[in-house]
Amino acid sequence: MINASLQHFCNRIVAAGTLGLEDVRELNRTVLPEGLTCREEADMLFGLDRAMPDADEAFGEWLIASVVDFAVWGERPTGHIDADTAQWLAASLGCGRGPTVTGARIAVEVVREAETNDPALIAFALRANRVRNGAGSEGEAILSYAAAA
Repeated sequence: MINASLQHFCNRIVAAGTLGLEDVRELNRTVLPEGLTCREEADMLFGLDRAMPDADEAFGEWLIASVVDFAVWGERPTGHIDADTAQWLAASLGCGRGPTVTGARIAVEVVREAETNDPALIAFALRANRVRNGAGSEGEAILSYAAAA
């Protein structure tokens, strides 16, 4: 279940049209002091990442660290990305169009941190990293993510 203060935070940020360093500090200290506790919270923040492309880079760094901690060390089996978690991450980060820059980094960092990974997440992270680094066009990325979904 989504934390009501997270919902309020996201609504306020989108309405303001800006996500700065002080907002990231508030998110970390007040809204989610224990980090992410469920997939729905992560999904809400993935949406915020998409809605706020000009967010302070501290938000991206915080989101990456929080999702890695949650997906790798908070989900079961601990330290391992199973097929269910891999499917959730690929679908949520890809959102049918491909991941944001932060989303691509999340996928790569989860693969790096986990002891074992489902092949679907490894493939997603490789595609995301390739597109992020300019090896493929955005149009190709949209088709490859749509085909993978």
